[in-house]
Amino acid sequence: MKINADEISAVLKKEIESYQADLAVEEVGTILEVGDGIARIYGISNCMAGEMLEFSNGANGLAFNLEENSIGAVVLGEFNDLKEGDVVKRTGTVVQVPCGKVLLGRVVDPLGNPLDGKGPIKADHYRPIESPAPGIADRKSVHQPLQTGIKAIDSTIPIGRGQRELIIGDRGIGKTALAVDTIINQRGGDVICVYVAIGQKGSTVAGVVDRLEREGAMDYTIVVNASASYPAPLQYIAPYSGCAMAEHFMYDGQHTLCVYDDLSKQAAAYRQLSLLLRRPPGREAYPGDVFYLHSRLLERSAKLSDDLGGGSLTALPVIETQEGEVAAYIPTNVISITDGQIYLEPNLFFAGQRPAVNVGISVSRVGGNAQIKAMKKIAGSLRLDLSAFRELEAFSQLGTDLDKATQAQLDRGFRMVEILKQPQYQPMPIAEQVAIIWCGARGHLDSLPVNSLAGFEKQYLAHLRDEFPELLEAIAVSGDISEETETNLTSVTEDFAKDFGAGLAKS
Repeated sequence: MKINADEISAVLKKEIESYQADLAVEEVGTILEVGDGIARIYGISNCMAGEMLEFSNGANGLAFNLEENSIGAVVLGEFNDLKEGDVVKRTGTVVQVPCGKVLLGRVVDPLGNPLDGKGPIKADHYRPIESPAPGIADRKSVHQPLQTGIKAIDSTIPIGRGQRELIIGDRGIGKTALAVDTIINQRGGDVICVYVAIGQKGSTVAGVVDRLEREGAMDYTIVVNASASYPAPLQYIAPYSGCAMAEHFMYDGQHTLCVYDDLSKQAAAYRQLSLLLRRPPGREAYPGDVFYLHSRLLERSAKLSDDLGGGSLTALPVIETQEGEVAAYIPTNVISITDGQIYLEPNLFFAGQRPAVNVGISVSRVGGNAQIKAMKKIAGSLRLDLSAFRELEAFSQLGTDLDKATQAQLDRGFRMVEILKQPQYQPMPIAEQVAIIWCGARGHLDSLPVNSLAGFEKQYLAHLRDEFPELLEAIAVSGDISEETETNLTSVTEDFAKDFGAGLAKS
């Protein structure tokens, strides 16, 4: 083979002429000390607060403390193989997560990495986990209902789209169950749900995902998992990641529901990081900015103005109390940020009242504006009646004789409490809720034994669905009970109650 010198020189000349030098400048630092998910870094003095850092083992970090000679960073990933002297790079960007419809039906970690084995997530949109809350001019007052499907809540503590309603109570009395039922109730609607699990047991999260799949709710739900086995930095950013995913849909003009389960564990993770970074501790060893930790998250929930598309982000934060101590530091902080709270009481739970909602302490500060007219008509005085009933019940246990009016009020109260009971994972359409609460409020149940009301409710609603669907449809479509509907409902209910009572007498 003969070598042609001219050809070689021509190729070399062409390469030299087309050569372009790409100069890459990277700002790097070195680790001074590392441990417990915290790294102290020297040499990247231009780093921004909240900037994403890249460690030599491929893990990401978050710039947390900007000090005079070093930077305190939290490691968002594996830190056991990091050591003193390892190189750390600046990325020039803040932490972002994937957003959009590709996430629906998926279980992801707080950085948006899939955990469900269904393949990689190819997202077209990314959003910073921290972003400013909408201003006053960008908002609209809450006026649309977000139905939970739970009678005790939709009737007495209604929630509106764009509201922040706290679910608070001791461990193991149904806080997660309330949130999951609310997600299931959005089936067939226009609300996209995000469930953020913070510091939960892995088996608990798996159970929630399995239930959502069985109920067909994962089709419109994203699960962000930062379970108890995850390091504190990931538990700290998990709610912000879930909020960012929900915000993408809100600014696209859609309605979203975000459940943070629970923020007590996020506050504990933040306390751990702050103490390790030697931030000054305050009350209960929490850092001084722990209020801002939750306010900057929950203020991002809003009902947007029509100019911005009219989307909404409704937040259901969960807080766990110790021995019913509502006046503790974190519970009072979150109560003061939210638009109301649903308080679950252990005594009611153990007495068989499920859901164990204490109507006296629970409140919704804006949801009444979003309640449908039919429910307002029949449940307007229900909260006060139930509160009065609780006082009368305590008084009656003293064994004193009661006058006829007081006894009648007490009997009505027992029946209203009974019909507000509801099994888990069985949310009820709003028209059916109106129908059964109307029965109790109008006295159609007064002649029936209290222990028969669960059976009555089941048969009565089935009777309406099968024989008189037009009555339920009239309530659902108009959102109101017209005189004609109430007259027809009265006739149907009286006949059914008479037959049901006769059946009980025979048995």
